[in-house]
Amino acid sequence: MSKQISSVWTREPRPARTPGRSREEIVRATLDLLDTEGLDGLSMRKLGARLGSGATTIYWYVENKDELLELAYNEVWGEIVLPDPEEPGWREAVSAFAHSMRAAMLRHPWVGSLIGRLPALGPNALSLADRLRKAFTLAGFKGLDIDYANAALTAYVFGMVIPEIAWEASMGGEELDQESMNETFQKVAKDFPDLLERVVEVNAKISDTDALRETSFAFGLATMLDGLEARLRA
Repeated sequence: MSKQISSVWTREPRPARTPGRSREEIVRATLDLLDTEGLDGLSMRKLGARLGSGATTIYWYVENKDELLELAYNEVWGEIVLPDPEEPGWREAVSAFAHSMRAAMLRHPWVGSLIGRLPALGPNALSLADRLRKAFTLAGFKGLDIDYANAALTAYVFGMVIPEIAWEASMGGEELDQESMNETFQKVAKDFPDLLERVVEVNAKISDTDALRETSFAFGLATMLDGLEARLRA
């Protein structure tokens, strides 16, 4: 039996009720609630209380919570920047896109839990996908290689950022105690002296974990784009 895909984007938005909240107001309130309390904290009851109205107003625009998430998801995609590839060049454009996507996901960490679960079918997401495809076409990719390059780039961003989000959530806003980290690693890695020495050395140099993650992300991104450029020349 085939699974059917439903989406809030397959039907025209309903006009605002009078009196009542507009869809835009509801989406903004949803974003605020998600950013504050995460996916587990989102409920129609809480959202209604935040809006000062009942759940009936929300259900005027969406049929369920997933449709509400689709609307909020689309707003996050709208924050992602992709410059015109004809101006800085395709590589600079897709690099800016990747960094912008990372920043948007870190601002809205709940998005990481929707990747692969909720289709990105909103106009902002589709516009980005279309422009990203055009950037790779301009680079010289042809046929399915355009789509493979697109998928490789977005998968790299997701693969780097989702664990980063999970780590931040596990830390609960606290800083990692490097001394405790070293003591723990010395116990568990005593049979791997070279690895142990390297980890302790690296940890001693870490003063800004945010900057380290940004540098690591940029390194991996540049390396992947080097590979795509090499494929074009092959």
